Amino acid sequence: MTPFKLLSLALSHPDAELLDLLLDVEAEARELPPGPVRDGLLAGLAGLATTDPIAASARYVATFDFNRRCALDLTFASHGDRRQRGVALLKLRRLYARLGVEHVGDELPDHLPLLLELADALGEERGRELLAEFRPAIEVLRGGLHRDASPYAPLLDALCALLGPLEARDAESAMRLAADGPPGEEVGLEPFAPPEAMPAAAAAGGAR
Repeated sequence: MTPFKLLSLALSHPDAELLDLLLDVEAEARELPPGPVRDGLLAGLAGLATTDPIAASARYVATFDFNRRCALDLTFASHGDRRQRGVALLKLRRLYARLGVEHVGDELPDHLPLLLELADALGEERGRELLAEFRPAIEVLRGGLHRDASPYAPLLDALCALLGPLEARDAESAMRLAADGPPGEEVGLEPFAPPEAMPAAAAAGGAR
C-alpha cells in the first residue's frame, strides 16, 4: 500500500472491519522508508490501537464530527456552510468522474479519507498536487488535533511530511482560517451545495 492508501484507512471511521485491518496497515507502514511519514503513521496507528469498535467509533465522532476546527471535510474550513462550498464540491465530483474513480457512501467528495483514495489513484506526483490545493485546511486540521492532544495528530504530521514544506502563502492562509474559524451560514440562501453535489441527490439519481 502507498502512504496515501495507508493514511486513508487510518483516518477512516473505525468500524469492526477496519479495526481488523489495522494490524495489516501497521505492517505495511513498517515497510515504508525510514522518515517522518513512516514515523507519523506508526505513532498514529499505535495511538488508535483498540479492539472495541464502540469505543473507537465514539472517539472518532468526538474528534471529527463535534469539532468545527477538526473537520475532515476540507472545504468546510474555507467555506463553512455557505453556497460557495457547493461549487468546490461539484468540481471534485466531476474530477472523480473524469478519472473513473467511483465515489460511494454518504461522505462528501472533500472528505479527507476519500481525497487520499483519489490521490492514491492519481499516483504520487499528481496526488500531492491534488492535496496541496487543500494544504491550508489540512494544516488547520493538524493544528486542531495537536491542540486536543488527539491520537490522530501524528497521522496529519505524516501527511504534511508527505506533501513537503509548507509554502508561506499556505501558512498565512492556514493561520487566517484557524483564527477566524469556518464562515457562518448566510441567511436567505438556498442549500449550500448544488443538488448534484449532495450524496442524497446522487443516491436518488442512481435509483431512478
